[in-house]
Amino acid sequence: MKKRLVVGISGGSGIPLATELLSQLQKIEEIETHLVYTRGAEITAAQESELSMGEICALADVVYDNKDIGAAIASGTYKTVGMVVVPCSMKTVAGIHSGYTDNLLLRAADVTLKERRKLILVARECPFNTIHLRNLYELSQMGVEILPPMLTYYNHPQAVADCTRHIVGKILDRFDVEGEDFRRWNGCL
Repeated sequence: MKKRLVVGISGGSGIPLATELLSQLQKIEEIETHLVYTRGAEITAAQESELSMGEICALADVVYDNKDIGAAIASGTYKTVGMVVVPCSMKTVAGIHSGYTDNLLLRAADVTLKERRKLILVARECPFNTIHLRNLYELSQMGVEILPPMLTYYNHPQAVADCTRHIVGKILDRFDVEGEDFRRWNGCL
C-alpha cells in the first residue's frame, strides 16, 4: 500500500515550491499525494505560476474541494504519513494555531496534529511580526515543524529553480525521501 501524504497549498507566496514538491512526489511510486488548496492559493498561483490550477492539481494523485470538510483527509481514521502546507500563509498558521477548522485544509492540519502525525508548515512571510512568531513558536511546541523557505548558498545556486529544488529537498528530507538534485552540506569549509 502506498504512503499517503497530504499536501496543502494556501495563499502565501511560494506556489513554485508547491508545484516542484508535487512534481517530485509524482515520480515516487511509494507515495500517494492528497492535495487540498485554498482560494488564496488559486489567486497566488495566477500571479506566480505559468501552470493553471488545473495543471497543478494534475500533479497530485487525489484532489479535494476545500469546502468538503467531510472528505477522507478530515478523519483521523484515514491513515496518512503526515501533511505539509506549502506555502503556508500566516492566515493558515493562525487557523491551525487556534484550531479554527472552517475549511478542509485547516481540518486536515488539525487532524494531523491530533493524531500526532508529522505536520510541516513552509511559513511564508517576511518579515514576521510578533503575532506570527508567537503562533509559529507555539505550533512548534505542539510538535509542528516550521520550515520557512530560507535560502542557502553552500550549494551554489545558479538560478531560482536551484533554490526551489533545495527547499523542496529539505521538505522531502523530513519525510525520509531524497529530493532531486538535493545537495547536502558536506561539512567542509
